[in-house]
Amino acid sequence: MSTAMTNWAGNHTYAAGRLERPTSTEQLQQLVAGATRVRALGSRHSFTDIGDTSGTLVATDGLPLDPVLDQGARTVTFGAGARYGDIGSWLQERGWALPNLASLPHISVAGAVATGTHGSGDANRSLAAQVAALDLVGPDGELRHVVRGDADFDGSVVSMGALGIATRITLDVEPTYDVRQDIYLEIPWDATLSVFDGVMGSAYSVSLVTPFTGDTIPKVWLKSRGTTPPADLLGARRATTPMTMQEGSDLQAMTPQLGVPGPWLDRLPHFRLEHTPSRGDELQTEYLVPRSSAVEAIRAVRELGAHLAPVLVGGEIRTVAADPLWLSAAYRTDVVGLHFTWLRDPAGVYAVLPALERVLLPFGARPHWGKCFVAGVEQLAPLYPRLDDFRALRDRVDPDGTFGNAFLDRVLGPR
Repeated sequence: MSTAMTNWAGNHTYAAGRLERPTSTEQLQQLVAGATRVRALGSRHSFTDIGDTSGTLVATDGLPLDPVLDQGARTVTFGAGARYGDIGSWLQERGWALPNLASLPHISVAGAVATGTHGSGDANRSLAAQVAALDLVGPDGELRHVVRGDADFDGSVVSMGALGIATRITLDVEPTYDVRQDIYLEIPWDATLSVFDGVMGSAYSVSLVTPFTGDTIPKVWLKSRGTTPPADLLGARRATTPMTMQEGSDLQAMTPQLGVPGPWLDRLPHFRLEHTPSRGDELQTEYLVPRSSAVEAIRAVRELGAHLAPVLVGGEIRTVAADPLWLSAAYRTDVVGLHFTWLRDPAGVYAVLPALERVLLPFGARPHWGKCFVAGVEQLAPLYPRLDDFRALRDRVDPDGTFGNAFLDRVLGPR
């Protein structure tokens, strides 16, 4: 590449020698077949070198969207480089919707799926669990079509890009629906943890927005679908003016609040597609803890509050339902995501992560693949029962390591 290119957060500069932007599947196949090392480049919202390579980066946003809605099967198929906001708008125009979305509509579908990204809600699984089929370009340039129910499917969806480059993705859809957002202020920590399941189940999607310190949770974000939110949430008052997630965020970037119902794609994300997402100058970390250990894990993190405070901008707690995908953080267990938004201070953040992982990993916490963490394969292997099966699948599909990189060597072990 003639000029240096960074990820969205600006903390990683890509080392790849070439950047290509194919405009057809055939061009992509030729590029992959002619490369010794290659990785897909999506919306660059990962906070590490997961998407980098020593060879060629292939941007997938030039691939045709070409969406196809199958109302009978209740699916939509489209170009994998699409952002959620783009495919969401297309679906909404036709009266259809996705079951859930992440905080940001700006992220690419393929990247979110490959890293196990999620939204929130007791009954809502990760975004990867919405996948019904995938088309992947393998190391020889050939297309591989993987469908839910295939022997390799559960290992192929959350793959961190190790199995090929996605060209087309099929997602489950449902008829469109409205969502309203209500925010409750200053909810006591002790009361919340004593009835944690009740609070997290009080709406379709619930987020506790907190720095993990103090006596109260500053904001509890309820996204309700077809129901009226509680008039009183542990005695907390409902916000009467729009709120931001974090100090320093642009209020105009937030999706509509104050209980005004609107289309799912304009309420399930925290941030509007047309604005800079979140703060824009941050790092992020997230660990997903088995639901059964969540309250203990939250209390343990709160005890680290003073240690995290110098680099912590804010945090968020969400729930995710179990799924069958091998490398999903919610593999066969309901989980609670403990999210940390940091200052863009890589040295300071990576200095506190070991202490955070010493607290959380013993609870079975699994890190979000696209965010900052320090655990390597020795610490991760006990947390993923199908890790050996995934490595065997990777070695069979990509025997020469065409899609390998330094990140995969750290989390899967060197080949």
